[in-house]
Amino acid sequence: MIRVVLFLIFVALLAAGAAWLADRPGEITILWLNRRIETSVMVGAAAIALLAVLAIFAWSLLRLALRSPHLAARALRERRRGRASRAISRGLIAIGAGDTRAARRFAAEADRLAAHEPLALLLSAQTAQLAGDRAGAERAFRAMAARPDTKLLGLRGLFVEAQRRNDPAAARQYAEQAAHEAPAVPWAGQAVLQHRCSTADWAGALAALDRMRQGGQVDKQSYRRQRAVLVTARALAEPDPQTAKALALEAAKLAPDLVPASALAARLLAEGGDPRKAMKVLEAGWRAQPHPDLAEVCAHLRPGDAARERLARVETLTRQRPHHVESAFAVARAALDAQEFSTARAALGPLAAAPTQRAAMLMAELEEMQAGDVGRAREWMARALRAPRDGAWIGDGYVSDQWLPVSPVSGRLDAFEWGVPGADLGGRGALIEAPRAAPPDLPAVPASAPSLPAVARDDSADTPPRLGRNGPESVAEAEAQPDTAIEPDQAPLAPERRPPGARPIIPLVHAPDDPGPPEAAPSPGNGRRKLSFW
Repeated sequence: MIRVVLFLIFVALLAAGAAWLADRPGEITILWLNRRIETSVMVGAAAIALLAVLAIFAWSLLRLALRSPHLAARALRERRRGRASRAISRGLIAIGAGDTRAARRFAAEADRLAAHEPLALLLSAQTAQLAGDRAGAERAFRAMAARPDTKLLGLRGLFVEAQRRNDPAAARQYAEQAAHEAPAVPWAGQAVLQHRCSTADWAGALAALDRMRQGGQVDKQSYRRQRAVLVTARALAEPDPQTAKALALEAAKLAPDLVPASALAARLLAEGGDPRKAMKVLEAGWRAQPHPDLAEVCAHLRPGDAARERLARVETLTRQRPHHVESAFAVARAALDAQEFSTARAALGPLAAAPTQRAAMLMAELEEMQAGDVGRAREWMARALRAPRDGAWIGDGYVSDQWLPVSPVSGRLDAFEWGVPGADLGGRGALIEAPRAAPPDLPAVPASAPSLPAVARDDSADTPPRLGRNGPESVAEAEAQPDTAIEPDQAPLAPERRPPGARPIIPLVHAPDDPGPPEAAPSPGNGRRKLSFW
């Protein structure tokens, strides 16, 4: 509408001007080369306008003639570029469809038409990877890495190829270069962090994590957790006790639920002569995540203390989470050491209905120590061999007796969690610790716990292996006994602690249905003796 109005205004002005000139006639005289030309004003104006139009047309023809070579070359380039673009598009589609033959054809055409185009180089690399030509793919990625606009893409490709040929040194070099060029690239920062963790370069890993945080690759909560894990690993490897203590305290402050950090900080504080502060660290850690390692450090906070003093300290610790399952285990263990049998029985009462291996072993030890009832103790040991397993450190399916900062399977940082081995495979156990979540609490502890009836004793049975702190010293003789029934879902009692560096194994050895004939009645003693069965 606006254009129509403007056109009408222009026509009106033009008509008004023509009318004005027509109302005011005049003459124009031109003298040139002894010739006299006379005409009216209207004719002169029309002649001048025609001459202007002819001049413009002549200049356009001359300009077109001068620019024709350039225009022809540009048209050829545009045509070539269009053909290259179509070849690249069809080649990428062929790669997505898995058509190696078509991808090669289109890649060759794109390389002929636009050899230096970034997408043509990418098509060549992708085609080589699809065809299994690792050398060709590496050549294409090196060509991309040499260009400023495709350098990161080339480094990523070279990094992947180095991983495929199992060359960690080259992969680390490409990742370091990419992280230096663009600190905000997530894959480069993660690769550098994982490599430095795999080589136990904890200081370098912390620096890489700080760069990732500055680049916005890690959120605040994940950064605090991963930094706490790295600081704990550095503290474990630190030979200087003062430096290790400072690092452990920093880790415990960053992540109070990180059990190894709290346990290490408390142990170093106690060794440094500050048991009160060590106890505060343990209480904070127990509130966040009760764990057997914290209870063990608490019990041995001062090596010269008597057993009753250790029990009192453990009871103080467990008041932070009085109804938690680990609180019951910690109090029961300390009470047995102090020969406070009523306290131990009250602590183990809620666990007697469905005991785990550790609960059944503690009940067996309690029955033997309190009343010398070998029959009941032997019955509890039979239940221990069939009971669900207790918690352990699990990371990527790897079961370890001690916490590790990095998974030995995948190299992932902070992979280990406290849980029941095999619980995710449909076993009878369940994880007692969800990732970074508090475990469930137990019901109120009754005054006493039910005990199993005594079994008949027979002096004719052979004396089997002795009962150790963590269960039978051997299950080989149990397998050799007659009248045994092996059930596929049962597992032997695994010791709670293995020597450091030992390969974690969960053997599938099974217990007999019949606990076996007991021995003769034990002789009276002080209530603390070795237990034999079968």
